[in-house]
Amino acid sequence: MHDLDMILRKAGTMRSAFRRLALLALIGLCGATAQAASLDPAVLPKIQAATFEVVAAKPVNDPLTYEKPLPLELLPYQERNDKYYSIGTAFALGNNRYVTAAHVLQVGIDSLWGEPALRDASGHVYAIDKIEKFSLQQDFVVFSLTGQPATATALEINMKPALNEVVYAVGNALGTGVVIRDGLYTSDTPEEQDGRWKWMRFSAAASPGNSGGPLLDKDGKLIGIVLMKSANENLNYALPISEVLAAPDGQAMMDARGGYQLDLFDAIQNSTFKAQFKLPVGLAAFYREFKQHFDAFSNEQLKALLAKESASLFPAGEGSARLLYQQTQLNNFPSLILRGSNGEWANMGRQSQHFALDGNGYVDVGAVGRNGLVHLRRPDGVDAAKFYGDATLRMDLLARTGMFQRTIGGEKIKVTSLGKPTFQSAHIDRWQRPWHVEVWSLPYANALIVLYSLPVPDGYVMLSRFVPASREHDTRLDMDELSSFVYVTYEGTLAQWKAFLAEPALQPAAFKNIHIDFDYGHRFSYASSRVAFSYTQEVQAITPDNLLYLGFRFFLDNGQPVWDVADIDVWKTTASDDHNNVNIQRFVAPPSGLDDDMASLWQKLAQRRYPYNAVARYEDDLMKIDAVVAPAAAGTSPTVLYTAFYGNEGTHPQADMKSKLDLLMKDLRVMEH
Repeated sequence: MHDLDMILRKAGTMRSAFRRLALLALIGLCGATAQAASLDPAVLPKIQAATFEVVAAKPVNDPLTYEKPLPLELLPYQERNDKYYSIGTAFALGNNRYVTAAHVLQVGIDSLWGEPALRDASGHVYAIDKIEKFSLQQDFVVFSLTGQPATATALEINMKPALNEVVYAVGNALGTGVVIRDGLYTSDTPEEQDGRWKWMRFSAAASPGNSGGPLLDKDGKLIGIVLMKSANENLNYALPISEVLAAPDGQAMMDARGGYQLDLFDAIQNSTFKAQFKLPVGLAAFYREFKQHFDAFSNEQLKALLAKESASLFPAGEGSARLLYQQTQLNNFPSLILRGSNGEWANMGRQSQHFALDGNGYVDVGAVGRNGLVHLRRPDGVDAAKFYGDATLRMDLLARTGMFQRTIGGEKIKVTSLGKPTFQSAHIDRWQRPWHVEVWSLPYANALIVLYSLPVPDGYVMLSRFVPASREHDTRLDMDELSSFVYVTYEGTLAQWKAFLAEPALQPAAFKNIHIDFDYGHRFSYASSRVAFSYTQEVQAITPDNLLYLGFRFFLDNGQPVWDVADIDVWKTTASDDHNNVNIQRFVAPPSGLDDDMASLWQKLAQRRYPYNAVARYEDDLMKIDAVVAPAAAGTSPTVLYTAFYGNEGTHPQADMKSKLDLLMKDLRVMEH
């Protein structure tokens, strides 16, 4: 995801307010009025007439359904009755020429609210007409309005303000009047990228709502635009008004450093977003043009980042070896394959919350970085075809857990339905796994839920993000890439597998070489290009309640990375205390020097040493027996071996256990070598 330093340092940045998810503007305005006794009272009406609130209309329609009516009475009177969100401040520069911060205007990009507009002290709202000047790096925009306010008066300008003199930061406080707070113009500091201009630093208090508002000198003359708060001290930043006036007319200029980062590793692709296009244009056209350039820049940055990391990007590079050669993990919760600071790739992410649904359904939730991980088990009473084909139904099942809440006046209200997705598509990842891509809108927060859902036999595994509405494009760029790094086990009862196998569109390409067949009460069989086996009721009961795990994993096949099955596990029932199961598992010879434990395990397998010597043992209330099977054409030094396992609760004689193992191995064939 892309972060432009120039944008994210601004006062009232969208990110911090977005996280609060309250019914407040993303860039809320300042609080109580502060007195500035030394300012000539005669100029106050002029300042008020020249200063405007930047607002965006609240959504009229809410697609969300709640557990009860929203307690809007808990909100302050002004907030609950205002039809607009306050997102910043603007001021008059001349005849139908107005100025605000670029980052204030950018709140409107892909916004779920109305387009930004200006509101005067009397409550009149004026639509923005044309964008005339724009600078992303200097963070300002000059524009006109479709209707000129009758009382608008341009502020007088001082192009050469003096250091260490009194200054006033001006902002509009939620439409209740102009707020003026005093301080000192303390210093100038070069802009961070190339020192192309100097920021003004001042000590007058400035809350987020001052973004885009005027900075005045001791006589009430305009000297700058309030833009940023200092990160670690009580000083604020303004752009000298001389920079706005000197900027070329009819140009939108972008020249700001930014970094692109994936949640796969610590590496960052730093570059400079450089673009320009001609003005004036209408606001909607401006947004389209800006977004086109920025999205193209994001695309280029991701491509460059992946190219830079290609030599060590899983499954390439030395840091991938341990994960490629370790024993297969059967996980009923998805994880992400990430690179640690030591350069090693590993599975990250675990279940943190469990929500039970009716009909044996459930939702398990966890997170890795900015990404949510979800495992949704389909309730038994929900039709499989409808479940896999209806995104609204699936999201409503998630909402049924109470995981989505809206806070109003300190009270948390459960969202029971998010309605229909605003966007639906499909994505095929690098391993040819079919993901369903859906986006849901949360208009009250100007935010989106982006959900990537991979069908599995018992339901879905999901990758999710909760993002500002303006971040849909680069969020989907990220998640398109991240989806290829999801580690997932395919599991389900045989009844669930039957419904899943009947829908080829739900299956990854790997299933073209996998054939699963079962006849309840008689026979179960599995066959692929690697291994095939079958067994009858004599080994283990075959019922709809059998739990089948296919342990998909990443490994090398003739030197090429593949995603394929390396572990087939069939449990007798879904009961947690019934451990009876049969298992066929793939092992491969690890490279020398990789890991002593891996080497030791391989030696035991190759030499058929305990516990892989077909001798029964009693562990954890279960009798267990294993044997090793080599490919028929492997010779004396195979590089691939399979184990056959049988487990039965209680204690049983060696002869009985060996007879069951022999029956399991009777039709076991290993085709690879």
